[in-house]
Amino acid sequence: MTTVPMTAPAQPNAPSLGSIVRRIIPIFGTGVLIFFALIQILPFFFTIANSFKCLPAINASPSAFIAVPPFNVACVNAEGRTLPADATVSGATFNPTLDGYREVIETGSLPRWLFNTVFIAVTITILRVMFDSAAGYALARLKFPGNRAVFFLILGTLMIPGIVLLIPRFIILRQLGMLNQYTGVIIPAMVDAFGIFLMKQFFESIPDEIEEAAKVDGANRFVMFFRVVLPMATPALTALAIFSFQGAWNSFLDALVVLQGNQELWTLPLGLAFLRGQSGETLRWHQFLAGSVIATLPIAFIFFGFQRYFVEGVNYSGLAGT
Repeated sequence: MTTVPMTAPAQPNAPSLGSIVRRIIPIFGTGVLIFFALIQILPFFFTIANSFKCLPAINASPSAFIAVPPFNVACVNAEGRTLPADATVSGATFNPTLDGYREVIETGSLPRWLFNTVFIAVTITILRVMFDSAAGYALARLKFPGNRAVFFLILGTLMIPGIVLLIPRFIILRQLGMLNQYTGVIIPAMVDAFGIFLMKQFFESIPDEIEEAAKVDGANRFVMFFRVVLPMATPALTALAIFSFQGAWNSFLDALVVLQGNQELWTLPLGLAFLRGQSGETLRWHQFLAGSVIATLPIAFIFFGFQRYFVEGVNYSGLAGT
């Protein structure tokens, strides 16, 4: 009888250092992204939380999150009495309240500020989409003398900080008589260098053969632009529209310089910055934060609603010419 020698079971190979590193890097990268995302998001969360507090609650604990609804009396002392807005008594209980939203909505100027903001933002967005797309198409397709020089000159304006141009712009608008008017805010912002660059990069990613086929069918340059190229540029146009609307909606310095002398034309950022109490007291934080949340909601809805087109436009524009 022969015996078969017993062999030890094969041991699995230990993971190599390279495979361990390949597993750790995605986890580490995800952790870093989550960390920086929290840094960006937490201030907005605190803004929302404090907007549902009364003024004493904000002064007492601005970094604390509020409890869940129902919304009721904001600040109550030990005897159950409601504290005034300027109270600083310790030992009070702070419950969620809509006082800030109610007070800022009851402000007679808020509907006017909202109308001014919507009108200016929509007008600037429409004009930028029109002129930036036309300029980007001309730089991408029309070969005229000085084409590259004009493009680099436009890019050069992106290197200049906007604050540097604020005083010269104010002097020019004053000489033209455009201060305290809608045109003083709209006309200087109806074209921007970034939008031209964005559209040029996208148009260069469209094959020339498409326009050549349209030209063979008898289409001229305007027909090719409006009926062939623009319908294909929906992602870039959407990204440009979002950028333009967001910038015009949140613009504060331009409105401060141009419209400060006419309160009827104030926008939401400008009006909220000068929001004061009925007796002229200092800034009431619960009103200001509630107004900030109201002003942020339209931008948030627009971005999340068109996020897919926004990302596509940025990706196509960034990859063009590579």
